[in-house]
Amino acid sequence: MLSRLPGLSRRLFLGAAGGAALTGLLAACAGGTGGTGDPGDTASAGGGPRTVPASPPGTPKTGGTLRAGSPPPPTAVDPVTMYDGSAIAIVQLVADYLIWLDRDFKLVPRLAERWESEEGGERWVFSLREGVTFSDGTPLDAKAVKATFDRLLDPKSKSAAAAAFDSVLARGGIGVRDDSTVVFTLERAFSDFPYLVSAGNYNAVILKEDYAGDFTARPVGTGPFLLESYDASSGAVFKRNPKYWEPGKPYLDGVRITFYADDQADLLALQSGEIDTQILSRPALVGPLKGLGGTVVDQVQGTGLTAFTLRVDQAPFDRKEVRQAIAYALDRPGVNAGVYDGIGALGNDHLFAALFPAAPPDVPQRAKDPAKVASLLAAAGVERLSFKLTYDPPSKDYALTVQDQLKQVGIEVELDQRTSGDFYGGDQEKDTPWLFTPANLVGWAGRAVPSQFIIPMVKSGGVWNGSKYANPALDAATDAYDSATTDEERRTQAAIIAKALHEDVPVIIAVWSGAVRAYAGDRFTGVSAHPSSYVDFSSVSRL
Repeated sequence: MLSRLPGLSRRLFLGAAGGAALTGLLAACAGGTGGTGDPGDTASAGGGPRTVPASPPGTPKTGGTLRAGSPPPPTAVDPVTMYDGSAIAIVQLVADYLIWLDRDFKLVPRLAERWESEEGGERWVFSLREGVTFSDGTPLDAKAVKATFDRLLDPKSKSAAAAAFDSVLARGGIGVRDDSTVVFTLERAFSDFPYLVSAGNYNAVILKEDYAGDFTARPVGTGPFLLESYDASSGAVFKRNPKYWEPGKPYLDGVRITFYADDQADLLALQSGEIDTQILSRPALVGPLKGLGGTVVDQVQGTGLTAFTLRVDQAPFDRKEVRQAIAYALDRPGVNAGVYDGIGALGNDHLFAALFPAAPPDVPQRAKDPAKVASLLAAAGVERLSFKLTYDPPSKDYALTVQDQLKQVGIEVELDQRTSGDFYGGDQEKDTPWLFTPANLVGWAGRAVPSQFIIPMVKSGGVWNGSKYANPALDAATDAYDSATTDEERRTQAAIIAKALHEDVPVIIAVWSGAVRAYAGDRFTGVSAHPSSYVDFSSVSRL
Protein backbone atom coordinates (compact mmCIF):
# COMPACT_ATOMS: atom_id res chain seq x y z
CA MET A 1 0.00 0.00 0.00
CA LEU A 2 1.29 3.46 -0.94
CA SER A 3 0.30 5.92 1.73
CA ARG A 4 0.73 9.66 1.95
CA LEU A 5 0.85 11.17 5.40
CA PRO A 6 -1.08 14.37 6.08
CA GLY A 7 0.96 17.43 5.23
CA LEU A 8 3.86 15.39 3.85
CA SER A 9 5.96 17.56 1.60
CA ARG A 10 6.56 16.42 -1.98
CA ARG A 11 10.18 17.32 -1.34
CA LEU A 12 10.29 14.55 1.27
CA PHE A 13 7.98 12.11 -0.45
CA LEU A 14 9.38 12.34 -3.96
CA GLY A 15 12.74 13.96 -3.40
CA ALA A 16 12.10 17.61 -4.30
CA ALA A 17 9.55 20.37 -4.32
CA GLY A 18 6.41 20.17 -6.44
CA GLY A 19 4.72 22.67 -8.72
CA ALA A 20 1.32 24.41 -8.50
CA ALA A 21 -2.16 27.87 -11.81
CA LEU A 22 -5.60 29.38 -16.22
CA THR A 23 -3.62 32.43 -15.62
CA GLY A 24 -4.14 34.17 -12.47
CA LEU A 25 -5.83 34.68 -13.34
CA LEU A 26 -3.60 37.01 -9.83
CA ALA A 27 -2.92 50.96 3.03
CA ALA A 28 -3.79 52.49 6.09
CA CYS A 29 -5.96 50.10 8.06
CA ALA A 30 -8.85 51.03 10.26
CA GLY A 31 -7.72 48.54 12.89
CA GLY A 32 -5.63 45.55 11.73
CA THR A 33 -5.42 41.95 12.71
CA GLY A 34 -3.06 39.54 14.38
CA GLY A 35 -1.46 36.55 12.67
CA THR A 36 1.43 34.21 12.23
CA GLY A 37 1.71 34.33 8.46
CA ASP A 38 4.69 33.45 6.34
CA PRO A 39 5.62 36.28 4.03
CA GLY A 40 9.05 34.74 3.74
CA ASP A 41 12.33 36.62 3.42
CA THR A 42 13.11 36.48 -0.27
CA ALA A 43 15.61 39.32 -0.52
CA SER A 44 18.30 38.56 -3.07
CA ALA A 45 21.61 39.98 -4.20
CA GLY A 46 20.02 40.67 -7.56
CA GLY A 47 17.65 43.27 -6.16
CA GLY A 48 14.96 40.94 -4.84
CA PRO A 49 12.13 42.19 -2.67
CA ARG A 50 12.65 43.39 0.86
CA THR A 51 10.38 41.50 3.24
CA VAL A 52 9.45 41.59 6.90
CA PRO A 53 9.98 38.71 9.34
CA ALA A 54 7.84 35.67 8.63
CA SER A 55 6.04 35.81 11.98
CA PRO A 56 4.91 38.72 14.14
CA PRO A 57 6.58 39.07 17.49
CA GLY A 58 4.56 37.82 20.44
CA THR A 59 0.93 36.81 20.39
CA PRO A 60 -1.03 37.53 17.20
CA LYS A 61 -3.35 40.51 17.48
CA THR A 62 -6.99 39.91 16.79
CA GLY A 63 -9.47 42.27 15.21
CA GLY A 64 -9.43 44.72 12.37
CA THR A 65 -10.23 44.60 8.69
CA LEU A 66 -7.84 43.87 5.85
CA ARG A 67 -8.62 45.88 2.72
CA ALA A 68 -7.69 44.29 -0.59
CA GLY A 69 -7.90 45.47 -4.18
CA SER A 70 -8.84 43.26 -7.10
CA PRO A 71 -10.10 43.35 -10.68
CA PRO A 72 -13.83 42.65 -10.87
CA PRO A 73 -14.61 39.01 -11.69
CA PRO A 74 -15.45 38.77 -15.40
CA THR A 75 -18.11 36.12 -14.78
CA ALA A 76 -20.38 34.93 -11.98
CA VAL A 77 -18.67 34.01 -8.72
CA ASP A 78 -19.55 30.31 -8.74
CA PRO A 79 -17.20 27.76 -7.14
CA VAL A 80 -18.10 25.16 -9.74
CA THR A 81 -17.31 27.22 -12.84
CA MET A 82 -14.98 30.01 -11.64
CA TYR A 83 -11.67 30.40 -13.41
CA ASP A 84 -10.42 33.95 -12.73
CA GLY A 85 -8.25 35.01 -9.79
CA SER A 86 -10.77 37.43 -8.30
CA ALA A 87 -13.63 34.93 -8.13
CA ILE A 88 -11.31 32.23 -6.79
CA ALA A 89 -10.12 34.55 -4.00
CA ILE A 90 -13.68 35.42 -2.97
CA VAL A 91 -14.68 31.77 -2.79
CA GLN A 92 -11.50 30.73 -0.95
CA LEU A 93 -12.32 33.15 1.86
CA VAL A 94 -15.69 31.46 2.36
CA ALA A 95 -15.21 27.80 1.41
CA ASP A 96 -12.47 25.28 2.07
CA TYR A 97 -10.75 22.30 0.45
CA LEU A 98 -10.02 18.79 1.58
CA ILE A 99 -6.35 19.76 1.30
CA TRP A 100 -4.68 23.14 0.97
CA LEU A 101 -1.71 23.60 -1.34
CA ASP A 102 0.90 25.68 0.44
CA ARG A 103 3.29 28.12 -1.20
CA ASP A 104 5.99 25.44 -1.24
CA PHE A 105 3.50 22.92 -2.69
CA LYS A 106 3.18 20.99 0.51
CA LEU A 107 -0.14 19.22 0.93
CA VAL A 108 -1.67 20.67 4.09
CA PRO A 109 -4.67 18.90 5.71
CA ARG A 110 -7.82 20.99 5.85
CA LEU A 111 -11.22 19.28 5.79
CA ALA A 112 -9.47 15.93 5.33
CA GLU A 113 -7.26 14.95 8.25
CA ARG A 114 -5.52 12.11 6.43
CA TRP A 115 -5.54 10.12 3.21
CA GLU A 116 -3.99 6.92 1.90
CA SER A 117 -3.99 4.84 -1.23
CA GLU A 118 -5.06 1.26 -1.77
CA GLU A 119 -4.81 -1.16 -4.68
CA GLY A 120 -1.54 0.27 -5.93
CA GLY A 121 -2.85 3.81 -6.19
CA GLU A 122 -6.13 2.96 -7.94
CA ARG A 123 -8.21 3.73 -4.84
CA TRP A 124 -7.80 6.59 -2.38
CA VAL A 125 -9.44 6.83 1.03
CA PHE A 126 -9.93 10.20 2.75
CA SER A 127 -10.83 10.64 6.42
CA LEU A 128 -12.67 13.87 7.21
CA ARG A 129 -11.96 16.15 10.13
CA GLU A 130 -14.42 15.66 12.98
CA GLY A 131 -16.66 18.46 14.21
CA VAL A 132 -16.58 20.69 11.11
CA THR A 133 -19.79 22.49 10.24
CA PHE A 134 -20.86 24.65 7.35
CA SER A 135 -21.54 28.27 8.20
CA ASP A 136 -25.29 27.57 8.36
CA GLY A 137 -24.70 24.91 11.05
CA THR A 138 -24.96 21.85 8.79
CA PRO A 139 -22.35 19.21 9.72
CA LEU A 140 -19.73 18.38 7.11
CA ASP A 141 -19.99 14.73 6.08
CA ALA A 142 -18.88 12.35 3.37
CA LYS A 143 -22.09 12.85 1.41
CA ALA A 144 -21.27 16.52 0.92
CA VAL A 145 -17.80 15.62 -0.35
CA LYS A 146 -19.20 13.02 -2.74
CA ALA A 147 -21.80 15.50 -4.02
CA THR A 148 -19.09 18.11 -4.57
CA PHE A 149 -17.02 15.90 -6.84
CA ASP A 150 -20.03 14.34 -8.58
CA ARG A 151 -21.06 17.90 -9.41
CA LEU A 152 -17.64 18.82 -10.79
CA LEU A 153 -17.56 15.70 -12.96
CA ASP A 154 -21.05 16.24 -14.34
CA PRO A 155 -20.72 17.55 -17.94
CA LYS A 156 -23.77 19.73 -17.33
CA SER A 157 -21.86 21.73 -14.71
CA LYS A 158 -19.31 22.91 -17.31
CA SER A 159 -16.65 23.01 -14.63
CA ALA A 160 -13.01 23.53 -15.56
CA ALA A 161 -12.17 21.02 -12.83
CA ALA A 162 -13.38 18.13 -14.97
CA ALA A 163 -10.35 18.42 -17.25
CA ALA A 164 -8.01 17.76 -14.31
CA PHE A 165 -9.70 14.40 -13.76
CA ASP A 166 -9.66 13.37 -17.41
CA SER A 167 -8.76 9.65 -17.67
CA VAL A 168 -8.18 9.56 -13.89
CA LEU A 169 -11.56 9.85 -12.15
CA ALA A 170 -14.97 9.38 -13.74
CA ARG A 171 -18.38 10.33 -12.42
CA GLY A 172 -19.58 7.47 -10.22
CA GLY A 173 -16.08 6.85 -8.91
CA ILE A 174 -16.74 8.53 -5.56
CA GLY A 175 -18.18 6.45 -2.72
CA VAL A 176 -19.12 6.90 0.93
CA ARG A 177 -17.76 4.35 3.39
CA ASP A 178 -19.27 6.09 6.42
CA ASP A 179 -20.11 9.64 7.51
CA SER A 180 -16.45 10.64 7.78
CA THR A 181 -14.84 8.49 5.06
CA VAL A 182 -14.83 9.13 1.31
CA VAL A 183 -13.45 6.65 -1.22
CA PHE A 184 -12.25 7.61 -4.69
CA THR A 185 -11.95 4.69 -7.12
CA LEU A 186 -9.83 5.75 -10.08
CA GLU A 187 -9.79 4.65 -13.69
CA ARG A 188 -6.07 4.00 -13.39
CA ALA A 189 -3.34 4.26 -10.79
CA PHE A 190 -2.43 7.87 -10.11
CA SER A 191 0.07 8.43 -7.33
CA ASP A 192 -0.43 12.22 -7.28
CA PHE A 193 -4.20 12.00 -6.89
CA PRO A 194 -4.35 14.01 -3.60
CA TYR A 195 -3.17 17.04 -5.56
CA LEU A 196 -6.21 16.79 -7.83
CA VAL A 197 -8.62 17.16 -4.89
CA SER A 198 -6.55 19.87 -3.22
CA ALA A 199 -6.54 23.62 -3.79
CA GLY A 200 -4.32 22.80 -6.75
CA ASN A 201 -7.64 22.12 -8.49
CA TYR A 202 -9.20 25.44 -7.56
CA ASN A 203 -12.84 24.46 -8.19
CA ALA A 204 -12.61 21.61 -5.66
CA VAL A 205 -13.92 23.58 -2.66
CA ILE A 206 -16.33 21.48 -0.62
CA LEU A 207 -19.93 22.65 -0.85
CA LYS A 208 -23.15 21.49 0.75
CA GLU A 209 -24.84 18.44 -0.75
CA ASP A 210 -27.76 20.56 -1.99
CA TYR A 211 -25.71 23.38 -3.52
CA ALA A 212 -27.61 24.69 -6.53
CA GLY A 213 -25.69 27.78 -7.60
CA ASP A 214 -26.08 31.50 -6.89
CA PHE A 215 -23.17 31.43 -4.46
CA THR A 216 -23.05 35.16 -3.73
CA ALA A 217 -26.73 35.11 -2.69
CA ARG A 218 -26.36 31.96 -0.53
CA PRO A 219 -22.65 31.84 0.39
CA VAL A 220 -22.44 28.79 2.65
CA GLY A 221 -19.03 27.26 3.30
CA THR A 222 -16.59 25.97 5.91
CA GLY A 223 -13.97 28.68 5.39
CA PRO A 224 -12.65 31.34 7.76
CA PHE A 225 -14.96 34.16 6.65
CA LEU A 226 -18.61 34.82 5.88
CA LEU A 227 -19.63 36.80 2.82
CA GLU A 228 -21.79 39.66 4.11
CA SER A 229 -22.34 41.49 0.83
CA TYR A 230 -21.34 41.31 -2.80
CA ASP A 231 -21.70 43.85 -5.58
CA ALA A 232 -20.41 42.86 -9.01
CA SER A 233 -19.35 46.44 -9.74
CA SER A 234 -17.86 47.55 -6.42
CA GLY A 235 -16.63 44.64 -4.31
CA ALA A 236 -17.30 42.27 -1.43
CA VAL A 237 -17.40 42.48 2.36
CA PHE A 238 -16.56 39.57 4.68
CA LYS A 239 -16.73 39.03 8.43
CA ARG A 240 -15.13 36.45 10.70
CA ASN A 241 -16.77 33.00 10.70
CA PRO A 242 -17.36 32.11 14.37
CA LYS A 243 -17.90 28.47 13.38
CA TYR A 244 -14.54 28.10 11.63
CA TRP A 245 -12.99 24.74 12.47
CA GLU A 246 -9.48 25.97 13.32
CA PRO A 247 -9.44 27.27 16.92
CA GLY A 248 -8.56 30.94 17.30
CA LYS A 249 -8.64 31.72 13.61
CA PRO A 250 -9.07 33.85 11.67
CA TYR A 251 -7.45 36.68 13.57
CA LEU A 252 -9.14 39.35 11.45
CA ASP A 253 -12.62 40.66 12.15
CA GLY A 254 -13.13 40.91 8.43
CA VAL A 255 -11.91 41.49 4.89
CA ARG A 256 -13.09 44.09 2.41
CA ILE A 257 -12.33 43.62 -1.30
CA THR A 258 -12.70 46.63 -3.58
CA PHE A 259 -12.88 46.15 -7.34
CA TYR A 260 -10.78 48.44 -9.54
CA ALA A 261 -11.32 48.79 -13.27
CA ASP A 262 -7.66 48.45 -14.17
CA ASP A 263 -4.25 47.59 -12.76
CA GLN A 264 -3.17 51.21 -12.48
CA ALA A 265 -6.15 52.15 -10.32
CA ASP A 266 -5.46 49.15 -8.08
CA LEU A 267 -1.81 50.17 -7.81
CA LEU A 268 -2.65 53.78 -6.94
CA ALA A 269 -5.02 52.57 -4.23
CA LEU A 270 -2.18 50.58 -2.68
CA GLN A 271 0.23 53.51 -2.88
CA SER A 272 -2.24 55.94 -1.36
CA GLY A 273 -3.18 53.68 1.55
CA GLU A 274 -6.73 53.11 0.31
CA ILE A 275 -6.08 49.35 0.41
CA ASP A 276 -3.63 47.19 2.35
CA THR A 277 -2.91 44.47 -0.21
CA GLN A 278 -3.77 43.19 -3.66
CA ILE A 279 -5.39 39.93 -4.71
CA LEU A 280 -3.51 39.93 -8.02
CA SER A 281 -0.21 41.81 -8.14
CA ARG A 282 1.64 42.28 -11.44
CA PRO A 283 5.42 41.94 -10.99
CA ALA A 284 6.35 44.73 -13.39
CA LEU A 285 3.98 47.20 -11.70
CA VAL A 286 4.67 46.53 -8.03
CA GLY A 287 8.40 45.93 -8.42
CA PRO A 288 9.28 49.65 -8.07
CA LEU A 289 7.35 49.79 -4.77
CA LYS A 290 9.64 47.37 -2.95
CA GLY A 291 10.50 48.86 0.42
CA LEU A 292 8.84 52.22 -0.24
CA GLY A 293 6.64 53.55 2.55
CA GLY A 294 6.47 50.21 4.31
CA THR A 295 5.31 48.35 1.19
CA VAL A 296 6.49 44.76 0.99
CA VAL A 297 6.48 42.79 -2.26
CA ASP A 298 6.60 39.12 -1.42
CA GLN A 299 7.54 36.75 -4.21
CA VAL A 300 7.52 33.02 -4.67
CA GLN A 301 8.60 30.66 -7.42
CA GLY A 302 5.86 28.99 -9.35
CA THR A 303 4.80 26.81 -12.23
CA GLY A 304 2.62 29.21 -14.17
CA LEU A 305 3.50 29.60 -17.83
CA THR A 306 2.57 31.15 -21.12
CA ALA A 307 2.38 28.39 -23.69
CA PHE A 308 3.55 29.51 -27.14
CA THR A 309 1.57 26.89 -29.04
CA LEU A 310 2.31 25.85 -32.63
CA ARG A 311 -0.03 23.70 -34.73
CA VAL A 312 2.09 20.69 -35.74
CA ASP A 313 -0.54 19.66 -38.29
CA GLN A 314 -0.40 22.87 -40.33
CA ALA A 315 2.30 24.49 -42.44
CA PRO A 316 4.76 25.95 -41.71
CA PHE A 317 4.73 24.41 -38.24
CA ASP A 318 4.33 20.87 -39.54
CA ARG A 319 8.11 20.92 -39.98
CA LYS A 320 9.92 20.25 -36.71
CA GLU A 321 12.86 22.37 -37.86
CA VAL A 322 10.61 25.44 -38.11
CA ARG A 323 9.32 24.97 -34.56
CA GLN A 324 12.86 24.48 -33.30
CA ALA A 325 14.02 27.59 -35.14
CA ILE A 326 11.45 29.73 -33.36
CA ALA A 327 12.51 28.24 -30.03
CA TYR A 328 16.16 29.09 -30.73
CA ALA A 329 15.20 32.65 -31.73
CA LEU A 330 13.99 33.57 -28.24
CA ASP A 331 16.08 35.38 -25.66
CA ARG A 332 14.61 33.71 -22.58
CA PRO A 333 16.33 35.89 -19.97
CA GLY A 334 14.99 38.86 -21.92
CA VAL A 335 11.45 37.47 -21.76
CA ASN A 336 11.85 36.93 -18.02
CA ALA A 337 13.13 40.46 -17.45
CA GLY A 338 10.67 42.22 -19.72
CA VAL A 339 7.49 40.31 -18.92
CA TYR A 340 8.03 38.95 -15.41
CA ASP A 341 10.32 41.57 -13.83
CA GLY A 342 12.98 38.86 -13.59
CA ILE A 343 11.20 36.74 -10.97
CA GLY A 344 10.54 33.75 -13.21
CA ALA A 345 12.74 30.75 -14.01
CA LEU A 346 13.91 29.88 -17.52
CA GLY A 347 11.85 27.31 -19.36
CA ASN A 348 13.27 24.66 -21.66
CA ASP A 349 10.34 23.72 -23.93
CA HIS A 350 9.08 20.85 -21.82
CA LEU A 351 6.51 20.71 -19.04
CA PHE A 352 8.70 19.91 -16.05
CA ALA A 353 9.49 23.07 -14.12
CA ALA A 354 12.59 22.92 -11.95
CA LEU A 355 10.23 22.89 -8.95
CA PHE A 356 8.77 19.54 -9.99
CA PRO A 357 10.51 16.63 -8.24
CA ALA A 358 11.28 14.60 -11.35
CA ALA A 359 12.45 17.48 -13.55
CA PRO A 360 15.25 16.03 -15.73
CA PRO A 361 18.57 17.78 -15.05
CA ASP A 362 20.29 16.65 -18.26
CA VAL A 363 18.21 18.30 -21.00
CA PRO A 364 20.49 21.05 -22.43
CA GLN A 365 19.08 24.49 -21.78
CA ARG A 366 17.94 26.03 -25.04
CA ALA A 367 19.26 29.55 -25.62
CA LYS A 368 19.12 32.18 -28.36
CA ASP A 369 21.22 31.10 -31.35
CA PRO A 370 20.69 33.10 -34.58
CA ALA A 371 23.04 30.83 -36.56
CA LYS A 372 21.03 27.81 -35.47
CA VAL A 373 17.82 29.56 -36.49
CA ALA A 374 19.18 30.15 -39.99
CA SER A 375 20.42 26.58 -40.45
CA LEU A 376 17.14 25.05 -39.23
CA LEU A 377 15.02 27.18 -41.55
CA ALA A 378 17.33 26.32 -44.44
CA ALA A 379 16.97 22.62 -43.63
CA ALA A 380 13.19 23.07 -43.72
CA GLY A 381 13.41 24.83 -47.08
CA VAL A 382 11.97 28.05 -45.66
CA GLU A 383 13.55 31.20 -47.08
CA ARG A 384 11.34 33.68 -45.25
CA LEU A 385 9.22 32.80 -42.22
CA SER A 386 6.21 34.88 -41.23
CA PHE A 387 3.10 33.96 -39.28
CA LYS A 388 0.21 35.37 -37.28
CA LEU A 389 0.28 35.07 -33.47
CA THR A 390 -3.12 35.09 -31.71
CA TYR A 391 -3.55 36.01 -28.04
CA ASP A 392 -5.78 37.85 -25.57
CA PRO A 393 -4.96 41.02 -23.56
CA PRO A 394 -3.21 39.37 -20.56
CA SER A 395 -0.55 38.06 -22.97
CA LYS A 396 0.02 41.37 -24.76
CA ASP A 397 3.43 42.11 -23.18
CA TYR A 398 4.56 38.57 -23.99
CA ALA A 399 3.35 38.89 -27.58
CA LEU A 400 5.17 42.20 -28.13
CA THR A 401 8.36 40.71 -26.70
CA VAL A 402 8.11 37.67 -28.98
CA GLN A 403 7.44 39.85 -32.01
CA ASP A 404 10.48 42.01 -31.31
CA GLN A 405 12.83 39.12 -30.58
CA LEU A 406 11.83 37.13 -33.66
CA LYS A 407 12.15 40.20 -35.86
CA GLN A 408 15.81 40.42 -34.81
CA VAL A 409 16.48 37.09 -36.55
CA GLY A 410 14.38 37.82 -39.63
CA ILE A 411 11.10 36.16 -38.58
CA GLU A 412 8.06 38.39 -39.09
CA VAL A 413 5.17 38.03 -36.64
CA GLU A 414 1.77 39.64 -37.19
CA LEU A 415 0.01 40.18 -33.87
CA ASP A 416 -3.63 39.17 -33.65
CA GLN A 417 -5.08 40.34 -30.32
CA ARG A 418 -8.60 39.18 -29.47
CA THR A 419 -10.77 39.96 -26.50
CA SER A 420 -10.64 37.27 -23.83
CA GLY A 421 -14.25 36.43 -24.59
CA ASP A 422 -13.45 35.91 -28.25
CA PHE A 423 -10.14 34.14 -27.63
CA TYR A 424 -11.71 31.52 -25.37
CA GLY A 425 -15.13 31.58 -27.01
CA GLY A 426 -16.56 29.63 -29.90
CA ASP A 427 -16.98 25.89 -30.19
CA GLN A 428 -14.37 24.22 -27.98
CA GLU A 429 -14.49 21.18 -30.24
CA LYS A 430 -13.74 22.86 -33.55
CA ASP A 431 -13.06 26.60 -33.74
CA THR A 432 -12.22 28.35 -30.48
CA PRO A 433 -9.14 30.52 -31.20
CA TRP A 434 -7.08 29.38 -28.23
CA LEU A 435 -7.17 25.79 -29.45
CA PHE A 436 -7.38 26.11 -33.22
CA THR A 437 -5.35 29.09 -34.47
CA PRO A 438 -1.97 28.11 -36.04
CA ALA A 439 0.09 29.93 -33.40
CA ASN A 440 -1.12 31.39 -30.13
CA LEU A 441 -0.22 32.35 -26.59
CA VAL A 442 -2.18 30.82 -23.72
CA GLY A 443 -1.61 31.73 -20.09
CA TRP A 444 -1.73 28.75 -17.73
CA ALA A 445 -1.92 29.17 -13.98
CA GLY A 446 0.49 27.05 -11.97
CA ARG A 447 -0.33 23.40 -11.59
CA ALA A 448 0.52 21.17 -8.64
CA VAL A 449 1.85 18.28 -10.69
CA PRO A 450 3.21 18.09 -14.26
CA SER A 451 0.49 15.68 -15.38
CA GLN A 452 -2.01 18.51 -15.02
CA PHE A 453 -0.18 20.17 -17.92
CA ILE A 454 0.85 17.09 -19.89
CA ILE A 455 -2.47 15.22 -20.03
CA PRO A 456 -4.67 18.05 -21.35
CA MET A 457 -2.00 20.00 -23.29
CA VAL A 458 0.18 17.52 -25.21
CA LYS A 459 -1.11 14.00 -24.69
CA SER A 460 -2.79 12.57 -27.80
CA GLY A 461 -6.40 13.74 -27.86
CA GLY A 462 -5.94 15.95 -24.79
CA VAL A 463 -8.91 18.22 -24.15
CA TRP A 464 -6.71 21.34 -24.43
CA ASN A 465 -4.20 20.06 -27.00
CA GLY A 466 -3.99 23.20 -29.12
CA SER A 467 -0.87 22.02 -30.98
CA LYS A 468 -2.65 18.81 -32.12
CA TYR A 469 0.52 16.98 -31.12
CA ALA A 470 0.44 13.18 -30.82
CA ASN A 471 3.29 10.95 -29.70
CA PRO A 472 2.56 7.36 -28.59
CA ALA A 473 5.87 7.18 -26.71
CA LEU A 474 4.97 10.27 -24.72
CA ASP A 475 1.48 8.90 -24.03
CA ALA A 476 2.89 5.66 -22.66
CA ALA A 477 5.49 7.46 -20.56
CA THR A 478 2.80 9.73 -19.13
CA ASP A 479 0.71 6.76 -17.99
CA ALA A 480 3.78 5.12 -16.50
CA TYR A 481 4.79 8.35 -14.76
CA ASP A 482 1.36 8.69 -13.15
CA SER A 483 1.36 5.12 -11.82
CA ALA A 484 5.00 5.08 -10.69
CA THR A 485 5.57 4.33 -7.01
CA THR A 486 9.31 5.07 -6.83
CA ASP A 487 11.36 8.18 -7.44
CA GLU A 488 13.63 6.34 -9.87
CA GLU A 489 10.79 5.17 -12.11
CA ARG A 490 9.20 8.60 -12.08
CA ARG A 491 12.45 10.26 -13.12
CA THR A 492 12.91 7.71 -15.89
CA GLN A 493 9.50 8.44 -17.39
CA ALA A 494 9.87 12.19 -16.88
CA ALA A 495 13.07 12.14 -18.92
CA ILE A 496 11.28 10.42 -21.82
CA ILE A 497 8.48 13.01 -21.76
CA ALA A 498 10.76 16.02 -21.40
CA LYS A 499 13.16 14.98 -24.15
CA ALA A 500 10.30 14.28 -26.56
CA LEU A 501 8.78 17.72 -25.99
CA HIS A 502 12.16 19.47 -26.14
CA GLU A 503 12.90 17.78 -29.47
CA ASP A 504 9.46 18.13 -31.08
CA VAL A 505 8.55 21.58 -29.68
CA PRO A 506 4.74 21.52 -29.98
CA VAL A 507 4.75 24.25 -27.32
CA ILE A 508 7.53 26.69 -26.47
CA ILE A 509 7.95 27.26 -22.73
CA ALA A 510 10.34 30.19 -22.41
CA VAL A 511 9.77 31.08 -18.75
CA TRP A 512 8.08 29.60 -15.69
CA SER A 513 6.45 32.57 -14.02
CA GLY A 514 6.77 33.33 -10.34
CA ALA A 515 4.14 35.22 -8.37
CA VAL A 516 4.16 38.34 -6.21
CA ARG A 517 1.83 40.01 -3.75
CA ALA A 518 2.29 43.56 -2.48
CA TYR A 519 1.04 44.59 0.95
CA ALA A 520 1.44 47.13 3.71
CA GLY A 521 4.18 45.45 5.74
CA ASP A 522 4.18 48.23 8.31
CA ARG A 523 0.62 47.39 9.30
CA PHE A 524 0.10 43.68 8.59
CA THR A 525 1.89 40.39 8.70
CA GLY A 526 0.86 37.03 7.32
CA VAL A 527 0.11 38.28 3.81
CA SER A 528 2.12 36.30 1.28
CA ALA A 529 2.41 35.46 -2.38
CA HIS A 530 1.18 32.12 -3.66
CA PRO A 531 2.26 30.40 -6.90
CA SER A 532 -1.36 30.40 -8.10
CA SER A 533 -2.21 33.80 -6.56
CA TYR A 534 -4.44 32.07 -4.00
CA VAL A 535 -5.34 33.86 -0.79
CA ASP A 536 -5.28 32.49 2.74
CA PHE A 537 -6.02 35.36 5.09
CA SER A 538 -6.82 33.16 8.09
CA SER A 539 -3.35 33.84 9.57
CA VAL A 540 -3.13 37.52 8.69
CA SER A 541 -2.56 39.81 11.66
CA ARG A 542 -2.15 43.50 12.25
CA LEU A 543 1.19 44.50 13.70
